[in-house]
Amino acid sequence: MRVVVQRVTRARVTVAGEVVGRIDRPGLVVLVGVTSDDTSAVASALARKVADLRILRGERSALDEGGPVLVVSQFTLYADTRKGRRPSWSAAAPGPVAEPLVDAFASALRDLGLEVATGRFGADMAVELVNDGPVTLLLEA
Repeated sequence: MRVVVQRVTRARVTVAGEVVGRIDRPGLVVLVGVTSDDTSAVASALARKVADLRILRGERSALDEGGPVLVVSQFTLYADTRKGRRPSWSAAAPGPVAEPLVDAFASALRDLGLEVATGRFGADMAVELVNDGPVTLLLEA
């Protein structure tokens, strides 16, 4: 599992003009990519890592602040661009494998007591955010 974590002042996801997920105060946007050998245990461990990261203002974590976190599925995090000009997506897990693991990641954050919003798996999403800092991290498990 691979995630990109961004500290934001606000963010939202729209699908076909409808806002499906949003955070309206400082928090995190987490783009989540899943590969075929990931498990729910991996999702839970990575969620805990994200929740504990002390990257919010004042060296605080999302757990310290109670969230919010916007989780967005992002299969393109597993793009392979080593050959040619067209990325290969073969390392990304197929939807039936990836969707439950993205859901498990979001659920693990909720279980920790965080306020969690999400995008819509498999949809053509427009993600708008105001990166704060900017702070952007790549984590893998």
